[in-house]
Amino acid sequence: MPQEDSELDSLVRKRIRALRVAQGWSLEELATRANFSQATLSRIENGQRRLALDQLVTLARALDTTLDQLVETAADDVVISPMIDAAHGLMRWSIKGEPGMSVVRQRMTEPPPDNPARMRAHPGREWLVVLSGTAVLMLGHRRFRVETNQAAEFPTMLPHAIGADGGPCEILGIFDRDARRGHQRDAATERSDDCAADGSCT
Repeated sequence: MPQEDSELDSLVRKRIRALRVAQGWSLEELATRANFSQATLSRIENGQRRLALDQLVTLARALDTTLDQLVETAADDVVISPMIDAAHGLMRWSIKGEPGMSVVRQRMTEPPPDNPARMRAHPGREWLVVLSGTAVLMLGHRRFRVETNQAAEFPTMLPHAIGADGGPCEILGIFDRDARRGHQRDAATERSDDCAADGSCT
């Protein structure tokens, strides 16, 4: 067996055991869920039985994961550099495993807008983590304070806005595909409005 195949084989076996232990399941419990005998599962984990594709599919399902995740190997480009948007004070990373998702780091100094007309709504879902300071999340008619190390998750179909409270704050936002597209459209609209206001972009 080539070294690469041998290493992957060993990795998959370790991953099966690690996922089982993380769930708090004994060999017997996982064997029952996968409809294997306990002896078969033990031999799979210990490398005493050849890994078969149909067994891996069954084990992935029993472990609440996918076959791709069970057999994936580390990519060469593990470290990702951010894209810098200096105009808006943003750092953005794309998530390779979920091409539609992105992570954004932003420093905020202004409170959220008082005017509900300036709150945005668009398809998608968004996650917000406050790295420092206190953020204010306006969501529909409700106002939430999100402190350092706290997080918020919300559907972006609700009108929403985010700002700082009592001083600068730094946030990490995670956007699914639809939310990211919504923010891109919002940014384009804001640039268009700014141009219309000062006449410099006509």
